[in-house]
Amino acid sequence: MGLKDLFHSVATGSAKRQKILTPVGLIFFGLSLLVVISGGIFTDRLLDLPAILPGWVGGMIGFLLLLPGAALSAWCVIRFVIAKGTPVPFNPPKELIVEGPYIWVRNPMLTGVFACLFGLGLMLNSISIVGIWTPLYILAHYIELKKVEEPELELRFGDRYLNYKRNVPMFFPKIMGRSKKLDD
Repeated sequence: MGLKDLFHSVATGSAKRQKILTPVGLIFFGLSLLVVISGGIFTDRLLDLPAILPGWVGGMIGFLLLLPGAALSAWCVIRFVIAKGTPVPFNPPKELIVEGPYIWVRNPMLTGVFACLFGLGLMLNSISIVGIWTPLYILAHYIELKKVEEPELELRFGDRYLNYKRNVPMFFPKIMGRSKKLDD
């Protein structure tokens, strides 16, 4: 059984199994963030890397990324709770969410997390968090989404998800907006 099949069997399986595995997913996500942050700080110190920006400039720019990134992620969590699910792929909402920030991007929660990591890296003046660890984190999520989550969503929601995927970008909104309706 591949990861896609495991996620699908849990997402469509018993509520008891979903409730047991949801904390596992949350812990894994939290640990992955901790690895990025601590790995970046460790790398900076190990290689004696310079600060990414001077003084308060990095802190201010970082804060301007961190705040909206956290707000976007929180908005997504609220959308999932309203839909009676969690952001953890083991316990997702039963319906495909295509409103709120999901109108503009398929993975706005991760877009928010990425902004938070870049912001935190700037606030900590960590060249490694900004230039190495966060890009690797984004790449890992991109691969996981393409290999596991998106195929599982295609299994669960079929043509509705395929249409959504064709019309809504993965992480960054289109500047000129969508050209097709999602309900087509």
